[in-house]
Amino acid sequence: MARFVENIEMKNETISALMSTNVVTVNVHDHIEKAQTLMQVHKIRHLPVLHKGKLVGMLSLTDLMRLSFSDNFGDMEAEADIAIFEMLGIRHVMKSKPETITPAHTIREVAEILAHREFHALPVVENEQVVGMVTTTDLIRYFLERMDL
Repeated sequence: MARFVENIEMKNETISALMSTNVVTVNVHDHIEKAQTLMQVHKIRHLPVLHKGKLVGMLSLTDLMRLSFSDNFGDMEAEADIAIFEMLGIRHVMKSKPETITPAHTIREVAEILAHREFHALPVVENEQVVGMVTTTDLIRYFLERMDL
């Protein structure tokens, strides 16, 4: 019976229970190099992109890697990377109008969204403000913790 009650509670638990609330963001007018540095320093792979405090896009490490020559050909191409980063802005590389969720979404709903889409992070938005982030890694950790119960 305890396992049954636990399963029902898990199905109704909201994403606010596991979302990250210290969200690192970039401004749409920031340089790509700033985004890359933030990802490295904070060991993250996704950045919400804001304009005047509102979410306008998402930038992923994969987006930045698509621009990079040095990862594919070696350090000699680092100058080409710098030139590309200076030529393009975040707005050219980000995914515009990303899908969002609210803190009221259930963990199950969010898991279903991420399982069926081609992205690995969702910004959590409330009153037009980014209040959190949830990634596939967050969900995997959550489910692994529940397996040990």
